Amino acid sequence: MKLYPIETGLFKLDGGAMFGVVPKTIWQKSNPADELNMCSWSMRCLLIEDGNRLILIDTGIGNKQSEKFFSYYYLHGEDTLDKSLAAQGFHRNDITDVFLTHLHFDHCGGAIERNPSGEGFRPAFPAATFWSCERHWQWATHPNAREKASFLQENIIPLKESGQLRFIDRPSDFASTALGFDVLFVDGHTDSMMIPHIPYQGRTVVYMADLLPSAGHIPLPYVMGYDTRPLITLEEKGRFLEEAAKREHVLFFEHDSVNECATLVQTEKGIRASETFRFSELFG
Repeated sequence: MKLYPIETGLFKLDGGAMFGVVPKTIWQKSNPADELNMCSWSMRCLLIEDGNRLILIDTGIGNKQSEKFFSYYYLHGEDTLDKSLAAQGFHRNDITDVFLTHLHFDHCGGAIERNPSGEGFRPAFPAATFWSCERHWQWATHPNAREKASFLQENIIPLKESGQLRFIDRPSDFASTALGFDVLFVDGHTDSMMIPHIPYQGRTVVYMADLLPSAGHIPLPYVMGYDTRPLITLEEKGRFLEEAAKREHVLFFEHDSVNECATLVQTEKGIRASETFRFSELFG
């Protein structure tokens, strides 16, 4: 097995929304904001090469939305999904599986593209099986008013229509998959978000998705304003941090524009980052 960080570009979101009730005077030390109070965030995917399988975890925001839509998010940076795949010697047609942690547009938008005619949509990975969770699928296709703007139907419905969609079972809050890694199900950010736990070179690499968007979100009260059930997030984060610190897991951040990874340590103030580093610095 070999893992590759895949950068798909940067976008901006309001710092207050990203840190919830934590005051700006505190969170801006780790995530400085611009004059509009916006902070830069990564949309970092993870590619797993395992035998004949090439598994992509999340896909970034994609490029099919309108210019007006993208203007809200200030896309920037030189990285794209295709450029990052090519840098590792791969093409999107090589991808055998696309694992979607959840169906918010910045995580799954790149899974679907417009047809060449400009009419209608098709999978952006023609040879891939797309993996979601049925409980989350129902949540996303019948969205609540708060999340409706994050669940874009053009990102979601074509997955089912393609015949390439499969579901990960949720028999409990921690489950095995057919993809060679286990997943933790969490419900605070959105219902049944999946957090992959990947065994790699004697460690466990945890793809954090939106349970911990960045190293700046490690302290327990740092919960996003976007989370639908923030008190549940607090409980889930607390349990996760204790387990990850004890087992020395490597946290892989999807949204941290500076720090790709971190490990954890228990301090008198609670669990904090022990080290932050690039993936290649630990695993080569």
